[in-house]
Amino acid sequence: MAKAYLIGAGPGDPGLITVKGQRLLAEADVVIYDYLASPELLAVCREDAERIYVGKKGGDHTLPQEEINALIVAKVREGKNVARLKGGDPYIFGRGAEEAEELLAAGLEFEVVPGVTSAVAGPAYAGIPLTHRKYASSVSFITGHEDPTKPDSAHNWQALATGTSTLCFFMGVKNLPYITEQLMKHGMRPDMPAALVRWGTTPRHRSWVSTVAKIAEVAAREKIQAPSMLVVGEVVRLRDTLNWFERQPLLGKGVVITRAREQASDLKEQLQRQGAFCHEFPTIAVRPCWDTPQTRETIAHLADFGWVVFTSVNGVRAFWDALAACGRDSRVLAGCQVAAIGPATAQELTQRGIVPDFVPERFVAESALEGLLARGAGSGAVLIPRARVARDVLPQGLSQAGARVEVLPMYETHLAEADAASTLELLREGMLHYVTFTSSSTVENFFALLAPEVLRPFVDQGLRLACIGPVTAATLERFGFSAHVQPRDYTIPALVQALLEDAA
Repeated sequence: MAKAYLIGAGPGDPGLITVKGQRLLAEADVVIYDYLASPELLAVCREDAERIYVGKKGGDHTLPQEEINALIVAKVREGKNVARLKGGDPYIFGRGAEEAEELLAAGLEFEVVPGVTSAVAGPAYAGIPLTHRKYASSVSFITGHEDPTKPDSAHNWQALATGTSTLCFFMGVKNLPYITEQLMKHGMRPDMPAALVRWGTTPRHRSWVSTVAKIAEVAAREKIQAPSMLVVGEVVRLRDTLNWFERQPLLGKGVVITRAREQASDLKEQLQRQGAFCHEFPTIAVRPCWDTPQTRETIAHLADFGWVVFTSVNGVRAFWDALAACGRDSRVLAGCQVAAIGPATAQELTQRGIVPDFVPERFVAESALEGLLARGAGSGAVLIPRARVARDVLPQGLSQAGARVEVLPMYETHLAEADAASTLELLREGMLHYVTFTSSSTVENFFALLAPEVLRPFVDQGLRLACIGPVTAATLERFGFSAHVQPRDYTIPALVQALLEDAA
């Protein structure tokens, strides 16, 4: 029977969704999601799942709550399992109970999957525990979204001001002067510590500490906007001591990743661990091209080659796909020596049971050529499974030394359909600080999507360009730009380290 699942997406960090919530999200036929639910969570959805955005932002409602309720009911009545993905927890100022009541009234089934509420997570990431044996033994969650012109407030301000240890106000920035005035008017001392936490747990996270008397001035001066959480209480004193998240070296730094979407995860994960906001702008799409008579003929005669040289992870993956299609496996390489250009390529081979005989110290074709010739590759047959279009330094150098070289096209790259408009908008908003290039193709395709003259003003204003190695940097120079960041080793971990050093 079809069912609706009211799932708490957590406070913003996609890693804070529950295991059950993520599983149900991956299984759902329809996903109805909010503004505060991380877009990264949608990546776990089925490709054929219907995705419907119903977010509310600054008073701009895509759909009124009544229409959201009707939409959930309608989709379940169609016989579909619906994941209603809500920021934070569905039952803490999330109107999840109203949606559940509508489902019950329609005779439909539902489940609630609790989520981590921003009232707990945002302060925790800012170094503010809501309870502490020395400072606080109780907590109140309060909506700050009250109309100050109403004749009566729904809150018992006397009780809030004097009867609880820690106060957490949701959606309180707009009414902050009214909230702090009411607290002091009803007995709270003006020097009570207070904090604002904005975009808690996300790479855009920031926090400010002051007192109840002055926190509204801080908000006005710093132009603090929603989504922000107001925390009031003695526990705020611990913020400077316990603030672990804001010490991340790349927190608040926006990094553009131009790699193919299939390859971006490693770089993205490493950057996010350091606090970076990663914007994927995949300039390359990879597609196989190995299904040819040449490939089948070559695989049938692999024993004729003394060396097989893999130049990329994509080449390894495509080669093993071709082996499988021909009914073969890693054993066909038993009589060959294997080389890998770069540690990532070597690791990809090792996962398939092949430990490379040679990995050059420098991960470029020139270094690989030198090492292969030193190992006698110039006197035999060499197979190079690689991209259809690539630099010819390696095959030409081996051929000139006397080797019989066969270049076997395994995959080809083409210009991806990336969203240049969203990247340009983030640049204008000042959200992006670095653009990373991991190959010459990423450079060429980036400027095919975003013209050099469009990027130039942002570089002049401080946008930094990072290249994985000298070949990529040389390609960047053809477009009139120099690499601000370039690692000593031409690897993803080294690129991340170079970004850390530059940001420091």
